[in-house]
Amino acid sequence: MSRIQANLVLLLAAAIWGGGFIAQSQAMEWLGPNWFNALRFGLATLAVLPFAIREAARSRHSLSRRDWMWFAFVGLSLLAAQTTQQMGIQNTTVTNASFLTGLYVVLVPLIAVFVLARRPHWIVWPAAGLTLLGILLLSGGSLSALNSGDMLVVLCAVFIAIQITLTPIAVGENDRPLALAVIQFAVCAVGAGMGALAFEPIDVQSITSALPEILYGGLLSSGLAFSLQIIGQRYTTASQAAIFLSAEALFGALLGAIILSETLPTVGYLGCALIFAAILMVELVPELTRRRLAVN
Repeated sequence: MSRIQANLVLLLAAAIWGGGFIAQSQAMEWLGPNWFNALRFGLATLAVLPFAIREAARSRHSLSRRDWMWFAFVGLSLLAAQTTQQMGIQNTTVTNASFLTGLYVVLVPLIAVFVLARRPHWIVWPAAGLTLLGILLLSGGSLSALNSGDMLVVLCAVFIAIQITLTPIAVGENDRPLALAVIQFAVCAVGAGMGALAFEPIDVQSITSALPEILYGGLLSSGLAFSLQIIGQRYTTASQAAIFLSAEALFGALLGAIILSETLPTVGYLGCALIFAAILMVELVPELTRRRLAVN
C-alpha cells in the first residue's frame, strides 16, 4: 500500500467516526456512556475476531509476550481516552470538548520528537496548527472558561495521541493488525463493561431502543474504522495520520448538519476549509518534495 492509499484509508476511517458522533449522541438517550462503549466494543470484538483468526492462520509470525504487551497498552490507551472524554463532556461545553480533543494533532508530533526522537516532516507543524484552528472555528470560534471537565478532555487528547503513536509500533514487528484490533476492542469492552455494571442501570428495552446506534458503533465506527486506522498507519507516519484522523470533526459537523439538521456556524465553514487545506498540505507537500528530489 502506498502512502497516498494509506492516507485515504485513514480519511475513510475519519469519515466513519464522524458518523459515529451522531450514533453516540442518539444512543445517549437510552444508554449510559459505559454501556454504549461496552456493547459497541464487544460487538466489534466479535465482528473482527473471525478475520483475526484467519490472519493468524496465514501469518508466519506468532505473537510474542512483547506483542501482547504492546497490544494491551494500545487497548488501555483507547479505553482511557474513551473514559476521560465521556467524563469530561459531562462537565464542559461541546465547543471546549471538540477543540481540546483535537489537541492530539499537536501532541502526536511532540511525542515523536521528544519521546521517540523522530522528526516529522516540517509540513506537519503548520498543518497541525491549521487543523486546531479549523476545529476551533468548526466549534463556533470561542472557548468557555476552562474547568475540571476540560482537564479530563485534555487527558483524553493525551491518551488518543498515545494510542496513535503506539499503533504502528505494536504492529511493526508482527504484521498482525487485526490481532491488535481484536485485543484493543476486547480491552475496551471489558473495561467499559466493568464501569457500566458498577455505575449505570440497564434494561433490555434500552438496548433494543439503541440497537441501530449500537450496530453502527460496533460494526462500523469501532470494528471497521479502528481496523482501517491500524492498517493505514502501517504505511504512513503517526504525525501525518493524526492530521487525517482529525478530519472526523469535519465529517461529524457536516453529517450532523445533514442528518440531524444541526446548524453549522458561519465560521464553521471556514473551519472545514482549513482542515481540508491541512489535509492537502500533508498529502501534497511531501509528495512534491519527493518528486523534485527524484528529478534532481
